[in-house]
Amino acid sequence: MPKSPFHRLLSPLLLWRLRHVNDRVYLIMVSVLVGLLAGLAAVALKSSVHTAQNLLYTWVPEENRVFALFLYPMLGIGLTVLFTRYALGGTLSRGIGPILYNIARQGSVVPRSKLYSQAITSFLTVTFGGSAGLEAPISVTGSALGSNIGRILRVGRRERRLLVGCGAAAGVAAIFNSPIAGVLFAVEVILSELSAPFFIPLLISSATATVVSKALYAGQPFVLITTTWPVEAVPSYLMLGLFTALLSVYMIRIYFASDKYFERFPGTFRKVVFGGFTLGIMVFLFPPLYGEGYNIVELLLNGRPEGLVEGSIFAVYRDENVWLLLLVVASSMLLKVLATCVTIGSGGNGGMFGSSLFTGALGGFLLARVINMIGWYPVSEVHFVVLGMAGTLAGVVHAPLTAIFLIAEITGGYALFVPLMVVTSSSYLITKYFEPYSVYTRKLVQRGVHMHADRDRGLLSQLEPLSLVQNDFVPVHPETTLGELVDIFRHATRNLFPVVDADNKLVGVVSLDTVRDALFDDEHYTTTYVSDLMVPPVAVVHPEDSLLDTLSEMEHHDVWALPMVRNGLYLGFLLKSTILANYRRQLLKEIE
Repeated sequence: MPKSPFHRLLSPLLLWRLRHVNDRVYLIMVSVLVGLLAGLAAVALKSSVHTAQNLLYTWVPEENRVFALFLYPMLGIGLTVLFTRYALGGTLSRGIGPILYNIARQGSVVPRSKLYSQAITSFLTVTFGGSAGLEAPISVTGSALGSNIGRILRVGRRERRLLVGCGAAAGVAAIFNSPIAGVLFAVEVILSELSAPFFIPLLISSATATVVSKALYAGQPFVLITTTWPVEAVPSYLMLGLFTALLSVYMIRIYFASDKYFERFPGTFRKVVFGGFTLGIMVFLFPPLYGEGYNIVELLLNGRPEGLVEGSIFAVYRDENVWLLLLVVASSMLLKVLATCVTIGSGGNGGMFGSSLFTGALGGFLLARVINMIGWYPVSEVHFVVLGMAGTLAGVVHAPLTAIFLIAEITGGYALFVPLMVVTSSSYLITKYFEPYSVYTRKLVQRGVHMHADRDRGLLSQLEPLSLVQNDFVPVHPETTLGELVDIFRHATRNLFPVVDADNKLVGVVSLDTVRDALFDDEHYTTTYVSDLMVPPVAVVHPEDSLLDTLSEMEHHDVWALPMVRNGLYLGFLLKSTILANYRRQLLKEIE
């Protein structure tokens, strides 16, 4: 196949690089490029969404604005679905989960379509009021940039995985002007393992993106300058940690329950109408649910929580009932995750990162206001807002260090570092007890993909069990006679035979070793059947089972092969030697 002009131009440059630039310096240079492009992508998406939202908001006369906010989400979801169907072939892998799958099972090769698909679809969704965050799409876009730049510039497999993390780190850093949080996000969420020398490219990529963001865009959606915190408030911080943990568990479970519901929902058009209409009603009743919601967080940080009621149907009762504000806050807090799920499930695109920050901010304010109304101990509502954000993010994403440093950086200092540690650690530990896997990894684990496990499990998870199945074992039927079985033995290359019924369901196995004595009993060749000789398999494996667990089963039963079935149907045998040989190949690829 002839090379393109681009490849003809690039080949001499790569050859020159091999001769004059060592691998470590080259990796740093590439990480700068990834950080630059990911930072530009993040700034472009954020600024374009905010500009377009302002245009849509001011374009509609004030008296008709509430109806526009009701219809906009359906329009945005519809446009996203149309783009997905006609420009992406109907496939849009949403969220961080597919990137983790690309790393675990596909050698960190991220499809080129993710260079633009996530940015465009999230722009359409969030611009028109979709209740989701832009952080996940930006991280995915950055990861795609890292992966594809690594492929073009011919870096190794391990370095390509690092560049995927560099892109994700750069995206988060550019959004919040928080380079350390970007690095920690990549370490905790994206990369399953990391050696010390690899921190340098991550830091450089993240710092480059932050410089781009500061130069072109304000970046930080909210800023709080604080200098101190009262030690007497530690018990209330522990209470906030418990509250945000329960909130995190609620969000994770609602997210996956909604995901199952929309998977079974019939018809794309009906799904768009149902989702858009449902989201429109929620936004109509509770305007804070419109879009990302960072403007609401700014109101709370500026000490103007009453702004949450403005523009809603409850505004006329604002001065008559002191509990009305708490009702709106609590309802918006609990409905945010549902609004995000409806946005994504009905065809839109966005993520849970921003929704976690929004929900945590409302949760922190709600708890602080209740404590102050009770008169137990006066607490700072603004402090609880930012601590609630950190606690909920740590629980939902299972990334406590990211949460701590993100909030520490966007508050203008580290004065709240100790309260952040108390809230995030307690929230993370309690959430992990009830939900061992994060909103990004739970679905992957159900598919047998373990990102943050030990090295052996991580390498084995990169192998597809179904692709390792051996199909050269001759199946026999229960009605097969001993004489026919002897004839099969003569021509077979294996000494193990699956016994299947007429529907190809596995009913047993026959081993040459176990029937050796019967082979010489020629008087019973016509009266003895396979059903008399077969034994149940000691264990069976399924395509979704992890290979490490399969090897453990083999060791436990002291066997060298186990049959694989799907819904009872025989698929073949999985051999210990095949698993170990492929594991060795994966290990060699890792250390290339």
